[in-house]
Amino acid sequence: MKAIVIKQFGGPEVLTVEERPTPQAGEGELLVRVRATALNRADILQRLGKYPPPPGVTDIPGLEMAGEIASVGPGVTDYREGDRVCALLPGGGYAEYVAIPAGMAMPIPDHLTYEEAAAIPEAFLTAYLNLWWLGGLQPEHRVLVHAGASGVGTAALQLIHDAGAAGYATAGSQRKLLKACELGARASRNYRTGWREWIMEQTDNQGVNIVLDFVGAPYFEDHLQVLTADGKLIVIGTLGGAVTERPLHLGRLLAKRLQIIGTTLRTRSIEDKIRLTREFAAYALPRFADGRLKPVIDSIYELREAAEAHRRMEANENIGKMILRVP
Repeated sequence: MKAIVIKQFGGPEVLTVEERPTPQAGEGELLVRVRATALNRADILQRLGKYPPPPGVTDIPGLEMAGEIASVGPGVTDYREGDRVCALLPGGGYAEYVAIPAGMAMPIPDHLTYEEAAAIPEAFLTAYLNLWWLGGLQPEHRVLVHAGASGVGTAALQLIHDAGAAGYATAGSQRKLLKACELGARASRNYRTGWREWIMEQTDNQGVNIVLDFVGAPYFEDHLQVLTADGKLIVIGTLGGAVTERPLHLGRLLAKRLQIIGTTLRTRSIEDKIRLTREFAAYALPRFADGRLKPVIDSIYELREAAEAHRRMEANENIGKMILRVP
């Protein structure tokens, strides 16, 4: 099969097409003919040598895919050849075929294309994990979502709105701010103009219950100040840096009973991912079917254009997901 591989660490130009052995469906697995996959920041970090795949996982990048089942492994009774499915992956999405545990598969709603379905797993499962499993989202909650126009951001804002909670977004351009509000944010703010005073004004000085933080160190002190009592800071990424310049004042954590939660989906166990997938699918697939939730696609590239797609993501130009179509 054809696959995009990282021949050496470096810029987008290191992504090359290579022939690799086609995987087989083992016990309890499905072999899927991939029709579309999607980019994630983790792919860029892996290409740069900063985020290696977990032990035993293929070095082919790609954390999600959509396609049709090519073969069904022993012990699988819920699916058959030709069924359309999408799934979260530990790696291997930039390829023509991938083998997955059957429990990780989600049926694709009939009206969604493969490209649309490929935009769902990583963004929405990450958002669902952090909002409900870790954040304990409730309808009365207020949630601050940084990178509100990113894949996870656009998914989180829709889920927050659907739950009846209040979402507030930051982003770096007017078109991204408008998109965040279109997806359900009650208000949005350009982070370049400052956001701490803004979020307190928006919440009548109550602050927020949950912060979804992709930035890390530069915002840490501000987050401690805008979180309300029993608030949760959920650290999803450290795009702005991982080391805080000022010492941590533990008194603020004690006074407000704050929780700081680090999270990553890729390194969770298969059992956790299957449980998460099934819970999310039961909740979200009817909502995708009737339009309450929708994948947000920025652009679609051919698999051979992976380097060009990486350049666009690194330039922070995308709103929502960037898709690679697999011919």
